[in-house]
Amino acid sequence: MHSHINTRVAPRIATAVGAAMLPMLSFAQGLPTIENPTRGTGNGIMETVRNYGYDIVMLVALLVVASMFIGVCYHAYGTYAEIHTGRKTWGQFGLTVAIGAVLLVIGIWLLTEATGIL
Repeated sequence: MHSHINTRVAPRIATAVGAAMLPMLSFAQGLPTIENPTRGTGNGIMETVRNYGYDIVMLVALLVVASMFIGVCYHAYGTYAEIHTGRKTWGQFGLTVAIGAVLLVIGIWLLTEATGIL
């Protein structure tokens, strides 16, 4: 009697497990693959890791420049807002924008030199 129950239930269990696993298999096929570094994979694991490190440093440099740009814009906007209250002049606004632009150029140049060393 015990074997009679197993022969009737086992195919149903196998079908249920297979049906439950089917979505997982389809999701596994759709996973994205990791992208190679911009400098290529290199000739070994260490060179590949170094190339990924270079990409990470470039991303951080981009974030630093973007934050500098946002900071300059924020400060210039603050100066512009104070013109209307009479606390600042248009000359001070122009000086703020000019010095901010020079700081951005120097920051971009320094980060370009630093990433060139890598």
